[in-house]
Amino acid sequence: MATEVRVPTLGESVSEATIGTWLKKVGDTVKVDEPLVELETDKVSIEVPSPVSGVLSEIVAADGETVEVNALLAQIAEGEAAAEPAKAAPAKSDDKAASKPAAAPAKAPAAAKQETAMPAAPSAQKLMAENKLDAGDVSGSGKRGQVLKGDVLDALSKGSSAASAEAPRVARPASSDEDAAREERVKMTRLRQTIARRLKEAQNTAAMLTTYNEVDMSAVMDLRSRYKDLFEKKHGVKLGFMGFFTKAVTHALKEIPAVNAEIDGTDIVYKNFCHVGVAVGTDKGLVVPVVRDADQMGIAEIEKEIGRLGRAARDGELSMADMQGGTFTISNGGVYGSLMSSPILNSPQSGILGMHKIQERPVAVGGQVVIRPMMYLALSYDHRIVDGKDAVTFLVRVKDSLEDPKRLVLDL
Repeated sequence: MATEVRVPTLGESVSEATIGTWLKKVGDTVKVDEPLVELETDKVSIEVPSPVSGVLSEIVAADGETVEVNALLAQIAEGEAAAEPAKAAPAKSDDKAASKPAAAPAKAPAAAKQETAMPAAPSAQKLMAENKLDAGDVSGSGKRGQVLKGDVLDALSKGSSAASAEAPRVARPASSDEDAAREERVKMTRLRQTIARRLKEAQNTAAMLTTYNEVDMSAVMDLRSRYKDLFEKKHGVKLGFMGFFTKAVTHALKEIPAVNAEIDGTDIVYKNFCHVGVAVGTDKGLVVPVVRDADQMGIAEIEKEIGRLGRAARDGELSMADMQGGTFTISNGGVYGSLMSSPILNSPQSGILGMHKIQERPVAVGGQVVIRPMMYLALSYDHRIVDGKDAVTFLVRVKDSLEDPKRLVLDL
C-alpha cells in the first residue's frame, strides 16, 4: 500500500513553494515524522515529514520545481519489505533495455511526453512564454519527461534563441572571455527572490518617506548595566536593547494609530493590537518574525520571545505562524555597525523603525558640551496614510521613552 506525500498548508497568503532539497532518495527507508524534503516559500523554509514508516518509492516533484498547496510530492510504500521490489524494478528495465538497440537520447523526453501527455510545470510554462520558447525546444528531466523550470533555464544558458531573455529585463553587459571564466552564476533562492520582489513592490506602491532623530542612550545603558545580572538570574534571559525599543514602539503606536494601520483598497485598517516584527539576518536572507501582542507584554516577556524567534530564524525552524500578522517592524542595523540608513517598508505595513550603532559623540546638554552614547533613529513611513506631523511625533515619543525609561514603567 502506497501513501501519498503532499504539500502541506503553507499559511496565510502563501499558495505555492519551491522544492529546495530532497533529503531522501528513491529506495531509502524512512521513519514516521522523518524529514523528506525542504520546501522554500515566500517567507520561510519548511521541512515536510514522512506521514508513515516505509520506503520512498517515488519522487514526483524534482528540485527547483514550483508546487502548489496539496500537490503530490512523493509516494511511500509502507513497510520495510517494500524496499526490495523498489530496487528490483530498475534491474528488470535495465535488462530489457540491454536487449534493444540504444535509443537516441534526444528523442526520449519527447517520446515520454507524447505517451503520457505530461504538461510542463507551471513555472516552466511561464518562463518559456516569457522567452518565446516552444515545448519542443526544451528537454524535460522531470517525471515522465515533464519540463521543469530548471530545464528551461538550462536550455537558455546553453544558447537557445531566447538566451538573452534569461537574465533580468535590465540589459547586462557582456563579460569578456577572461572575466566570464572567473564569474560564478548562482540561482537566487525563493526567499531571496521574494525579498527582492517585496522590497521593490513597497518602493513602487507606497509614498515612502523617512524622518530622523537621535536618542541619548545613557539612561537605558545605565539601567541595563545596573540590573542585567539580576534580570538574567530571575528571568533566564539577557537584558538587551530590543526589549526597551519594542516597548517604546508599542507606547508610541497607541498614541499615533496611523503608524499601526494599513491601506486596503480605499479603506484604512486600524489595528487595535501591536504585532511587532523584528528583522533578523540569516545565512539565507532577511526574515521578519513577529512578536505578537507586544503591547501586552513586559520587557522580560519581549526579550524571551525575541530570543526564541532569533534562534528559530538562525536554525531554519521558524513556523508560518511566527511570520504572519505583523503591524509594525523594527530593524536593527546597529548590530552590523550601521551608523545611519533609511529602512524600506515591510508592505503592507505603514511604518518601520531603523535602529543604528550606539556611538559616543559630543552633544550640548544644559549649555555644556558633554560626551554621550548617541544613536540615530530612522522612521520610514507611508505618506499616503501617515502625515508628517504624526511621523515626527511618533519618533519623538520613542525618543522620550528611551531617554527616560521610567515612562515605560508608568505608561506615560
